[in-house]
Formats: sequence, C-alpha cells, structure tokens
Amino acid sequence: MPQYTAPLRDINFVLKDVLKSDKHFASLATREEVSEDLMDAIISEGAKFSENVLSPLNQPGDQEGCTWSEDGVKTPKGFKEAYQQYAEGGWPSMTANPEFGGQGLPNSLGLVVTEMVSSACWSWGMYTGLSQSAARLLEVYASDELQQTYLGKMTEGTWGGTMCLTESHCGSDLGLLRTKAEANADGSYNVTGTKIFISGGEHDMMENIIHLVLARVEGAPEGTKGISLFVVPKFLPDENGEVGERNGVHCGSIEHKMGIKASATCVMNFDSAKGFLVGEENRGLNAMFHMMNSARLGTALQGLSAGEASFQGALAYAKDRLQMRSLSGPKNPSGPADPLIVHADVRRMLLTQKAFAEGSRAFIYWVAQLVDTFYFAGDEQARKDAEELSELLTPIAKAFVTETGLESANYGMQVFGGHGFISEWGMEQIVRDLRISTLYEGTTGIQALDLLGRKVMGSGGKQLMVFTKIIHRFCKEQQDKPGMAPFVTKLVALNKEWGEITGKLGEKAMANADEVGAASVDYLMYAGYVSLAYMWARMASVALDGDADDVFLKAKVQTANFYYQRILPRTEAHKIAMLNGADSLMDMPEDAFAF
Repeated sequence: MPQYTAPLRDINFVLKDVLKSDKHFASLATREEVSEDLMDAIISEGAKFSENVLSPLNQPGDQEGCTWSEDGVKTPKGFKEAYQQYAEGGWPSMTANPEFGGQGLPNSLGLVVTEMVSSACWSWGMYTGLSQSAARLLEVYASDELQQTYLGKMTEGTWGGTMCLTESHCGSDLGLLRTKAEANADGSYNVTGTKIFISGGEHDMMENIIHLVLARVEGAPEGTKGISLFVVPKFLPDENGEVGERNGVHCGSIEHKMGIKASATCVMNFDSAKGFLVGEENRGLNAMFHMMNSARLGTALQGLSAGEASFQGALAYAKDRLQMRSLSGPKNPSGPADPLIVHADVRRMLLTQKAFAEGSRAFIYWVAQLVDTFYFAGDEQARKDAEELSELLTPIAKAFVTETGLESANYGMQVFGGHGFISEWGMEQIVRDLRISTLYEGTTGIQALDLLGRKVMGSGGKQLMVFTKIIHRFCKEQQDKPGMAPFVTKLVALNKEWGEITGKLGEKAMANADEVGAASVDYLMYAGYVSLAYMWARMASVALDGDADDVFLKAKVQTANFYYQRILPRTEAHKIAMLNGADSLMDMPEDAFAF
C-alpha cells in the first residue's frame, strides 16, 4: 500500500503564492486571525497525524471492514483509537463557532487538513467530515435550544452527526420519500421510516450520533415542498446534557460494498424515534442543501485525495521498477532494463495524474476561499459575489474532480501493470474507494443538470458571466507577460467559446427541453477543463515570477504546458458532442433497446 506523504510544498505554494491566503484571511471579519506561523503549525501537525496515524490504517481497515451486530457497528482495529487522538488534539473544533467551544478558524484552512486526512484514509475521514457538516447546518438553521443542546458536544467531537436523506424507492428523487413525522404535544415529533446509504449511521467511535433526518409531517404538501428536517439523536440527552435513554433509531444492517469498506454505510430504521424540528415545517430540503453543498465540496476533495495518493504510489513504482529499454536508447545501461519512468507512455499517465491533482488542489482551495468569503467577509458585495460564484463552481468541482480523479486512480493501477490489480500493492483499493464519489452527494449527471439547467440556464447565463469575466480580466492582465502567451491565447479563445456554446444550447433548449439533459455532462466536463486551465495559468504565472532554477517552479510551468497541450484539447470533443444535440439519444424507441 502506498505510504502517504503530505505534499506540503505544493499545498503552501497554492495557499501562499497563488491564492494569497494572508490577504484572504485578513478579509474575514468574523473568523479568528490566522498568522503564517499558525497556519504552518496546523498544516504540519495535520500532515504528521495523516502520515503517521491514519495512513497505516488504510489498507488494514479495508481488509477488515466494519462488522454489524444487534449491539451496533464495530469499526476496524485502530479507528476508534485514532479518533480519540484526533478529538484530544482539538481537530473537530478547528473551524467551529467559538460560541460553542470552537476555535473559529476559516473553513478553507480546515479543508487543507481534511485533504491530508482524506488522502491518508478516506474511510476514516468520512466519519469526521459528515459530523462537521451536520454541526454547520445546526449552526445556521437550528433553534437556540437545539444549538445549546448539541453543538458543544459535536464541536468537542464527543458526539457525531449524519444526514439521512434517501430511501430505497426514491434515490435522488427526494420528493418521493415516505418517512413521516407526527407532532407531539411537547413540541417534539415521532419520526418513523427507513433511510438507506447512511454513511456513519452507526459506529463505535463517538458516544452519540445526531441524525439529521428528512421526513414529511402529516398533511404536508406532496413532493419536495412538503419535506421537513429533524434532529434525531441516537441517545436522547438527559437533564445535564449528557447521554441519556436510547432513542427509537437502530441500524438494521450495513451494506456490502465495492469500496470504502471501513466506512459504515447503514440502513437506519426510525421507529417512533423522538425528533426535533430544525427550522420551519416544509422547509427542510432548503436547510439540508446547506449541508449537501458542504458535502459536495468534501466529495470533490475525495477525487483530489485519491488522485494524489495514486500518483504518489505510481511515481515511486515508476522510478523503481525496471521494464524494457527506452525507445531512444538505454537510460540505465548498467542494469538489465530501464525504469518505467523513462517511457513516454508512462510519462503520459504520470503527468496526467500530476496535472489533475495539482490543478484540482488549486481549484478546490479557491472555491473553499469563496465559501469563506460568502459566510465571513465584512464586505457585503464581496459576500454576494462569492456566493454566486461558489454556487456555480461547486457542481463543477464535485463532478469534474471526482471523474478526473477516477481517471487518475485508474492510471495509477495501469502504471503498476498486473501488480496494480493485486490487493497487496493497494492501488486497486484507491480505485474501489473512489468509485462511489461520482455517485453519492448527487451523481455526475445530477451535478451536470444543476450546473447547466439551474445555475447557467436558470440565471439566463448571468451566473456563468461572473466567472468568464474573471477569466477575461486575468487574461488581459497577463497578455504581455513573458512566457504567458501560450496559456493566455488558448484561455481567451476557450472563454469566448464557452459563452457561445452556452448561447447555442439555450436556443436548442427553448425548442426541446431534452437538449439540456443531452448536453449537460459534456457541458460540465468542458467547464471543468476550462476551470483547471484557468488555475494552471494562474500557477504558471506565479511560477514564472520565481527562481528560474527552482526545480519545483520549473515543473509547475512544464506541467501547465502538458495540461494545455495534451489534456485541454479534450474540450473540442465535448463541444462537438453537446452541440450535436439530443436526437441521437432520444430518437430510438424504448423497445429498440431490447436485445
């Protein structure tokens, strides 16, 4: 199994040099100040924990998996102890509100630690990530009483959280859910129903689990307009705020899965479980989308984390493994063969992994800063602009980074050849663990419809223009800078083309709504390649300003060139496909699909 090493040089390059984190943190009026020394200490300690505590648990955790019994779910050996160390280190409170015992640090800084945790052991990191997302939702939408009851324990990490959305019959169509909530005289509700695919729904790492459950109150409207949100704790708090009597919620089983086997994916049965309304009746989906947006960015991080881990494993193997001779002559004449890394096709795979991992890191960190600005900036207009832009970019990040992360993980296996298919090397586990990322928190198709249908078409193209104007200004600023012409020329052309494609699709959609669905995934992938092109141009510009002899900075420019020359041309195929329309998809009668 590859031993994870945190890419600290690249993390710091993106944060400090490209995204100017010092200026960003200074703009956040309601977050604690972050000095460079504090940031360095947090990242350094996060790296040590990820490398030394979590990475050694990754492969054994996959092999052992979670076990279910009527008494609950047991996580793999070492998981509970690692979590205790994590909680004692204060990590759950890092970005939480000081009012509830949190440290009040920016979410974008917390995301850096989450990346390292996720790269080291994604299954373990899921328990903590969902708990933090649940706490953030309660901070925004819950009553003062619920906040005082639950957020202190969740902030210190003693209690965790989940989100319970889907049911076996409805999948992503939450308007079909059947879980019901009956009002009690004391203001609480009895929640009854069964939820599936609940990550961390039951486990032994925390003393209590706070479920956020979507349900329908009797008499509520049909569809998504009649969905409410409830807090349903595993154990009801007693009069002292500690764990009290067991609530009517139990794990009926855990799923047997392709990957993330050390993360308990649960079927949760709610049998007149006492729940407490969050926000207003019939407004639950609005609140849950707050948590889902956070989870979508977290899922994007899985694509980055897995791509990084696979790249590290493949790179080490390619340097060490001797196979055949270079086509241009021996590079290791004293040995029986040359190392894999000298072969052009292996270089293609490694550079693709590197380009996606480093480009995605810059992209996700930037989106995380936008989310910071939306929530915590002192300038009202800056908050509004950041909200609009982050909403546009989140579905791109979630879907594009997970799809390209999966491509990278498959390349990692490919570099190993037949050994990549064997469990002991750990490369196939990365693929298995990552495969779910294009499915949960909204499939790639759902994200694509959200992007093209709701965000772009729904705003009449205005939301897209927020981003394309940013790209336009950047290109104008960089057009005369030495070394930037290859990047600026192509980026200007794609930025213009993106708007033209959007206009053509809008015209098609007015005549036939199926044109949106037919074009949406190609549109999202096109958007993703352009978004990373923008980030790579920004990184190249910064690198060109640095020491010309610095190998790291030279590699940045070289990788940017590779991305522009060998990966970015994929946009042309996506353009042709989406503009070819829906006819080839929709003309075939349903009966003709039979064989």
